Amino acid sequence: MLTFLLYLVFYVSKFSYILIRLKSFFDPSSGNNYQSEKASEAIINGGFFGKGIGEGILKNRVPEAHTDYIVSVISEEFGALVIIILMIIFLFFIYQVFKKLYFEKNDKIKLILVGSISIILFQALIHIGVNIRLFPTTGMTLPFLSYGGSSILGTAILSGIILNLTKRRISQ
Repeated sequence: MLTFLLYLVFYVSKFSYILIRLKSFFDPSSGNNYQSEKASEAIINGGFFGKGIGEGILKNRVPEAHTDYIVSVISEEFGALVIIILMIIFLFFIYQVFKKLYFEKNDKIKLILVGSISIILFQALIHIGVNIRLFPTTGMTLPFLSYGGSSILGTAILSGIILNLTKRRISQ
């Protein structure tokens, strides 16, 4: 614990961006909220049915919108209805894994499945929470949709593990 505190004290300059993000989240007038404000405007401007494919302007105004603010881009172009459907798909995916989990006898497999599906769920919830300004900006991608090589690769590996462990025959 002492080592961690000393590390923070001596390397504060490396972590200053975190402090700036937190300050701007709790007090929007204190910091640079350009990306968050534009993302909120995009969601509002998209309305329930959206502006149409390619009609959104957020992707041109905010850097890295295809990773950090993909939900806002989708909401602006396709509407809040598509975001609701997207969340229902994530919840259905999680429901299917937990339904298979109920019949699993091996505790190790249960633990792996719960951990893997939790990673995907929390990543999606944090990404959506950042886009609707529920959480401070993190730079976390949305599983299966956001652009990012390592994110897509990690999500694909987790999905493969989940698929392998849920497609086994249940011995009864």
